[in-house]
Amino acid sequence: MDEPDYVLGHSDHELGRLRRQAALLAPTTREYLTSAGLAPGMRVLDVGSGAGDVAFLASALTMPGGEVLGTDTAATAVDAASAAAAARGLSEIVGFRLGDPAELTFDQSFDAIVGRYVLTFQPDPAAMLRHLARHLAPGGVIVFHEPDWRAIRSSPPAPTYDRCCRWVLDTLDRMHTSWNMADRLHGAFTEAGFPVPTLTMRTFIGSGDTAEVWLEALVDIVETLLPAMEATGVATASEVGRDTLTQRLIHEVRETSATVIGRSEVGAWSRLAKP
Repeated sequence: MDEPDYVLGHSDHELGRLRRQAALLAPTTREYLTSAGLAPGMRVLDVGSGAGDVAFLASALTMPGGEVLGTDTAATAVDAASAAAAARGLSEIVGFRLGDPAELTFDQSFDAIVGRYVLTFQPDPAAMLRHLARHLAPGGVIVFHEPDWRAIRSSPPAPTYDRCCRWVLDTLDRMHTSWNMADRLHGAFTEAGFPVPTLTMRTFIGSGDTAEVWLEALVDIVETLLPAMEATGVATASEVGRDTLTQRLIHEVRETSATVIGRSEVGAWSRLAKP
């Protein structure tokens, strides 16, 4: 199936950013996977594995007896994830395969299909879910963790923070990509033929020192998107000032006593009926 270019790319910086982001998102993803019903002994397909972090979370929840196969369309990501599995001593139970799982074939069906920040990059999320459904065993569960940026703001205004968020969203818009999935997931699941999904959402909110973890994550995203920002005319490297951006954001949020509201994390899952 045709897809637009993955706007974040697969550079060494992006793979590093994914690992840093994984530490921030791990508790929420684990909660969604657990609530969706991942349990010991399950065979799991991880879609869009990146550096492998969701696959490792799934493995922890499905052991003993579980097996996880991660997939990604980027060879650099598959190589990095495979190396991470070897370093963790998990190569026997967590493997990675190059390719689009919507098009791949597998020897066995899966008890669960999982993914994080995958559907948001699809031109037709329902079509992808429909293709993935053929890999799911009867009674199997499919669960995705996706972003939504509609809540982002600061109060009182922190201008640099607001500007950074606008740069990100304007760049995505000009590249025909949306990171707003909260109100799209119900339709995507049901159009794909799944039962009505369970939906849940968490939103980052912080001030002072508690805002720093999200501000650092935001700068990571800005740095990854900077080439696209320049190419689309959203912002220049000099306007962004990457070398001092983190410090300026932290200082501004403290000085203005701003509360920053950041990205929301949306969970959606559905289970096929047993025959």
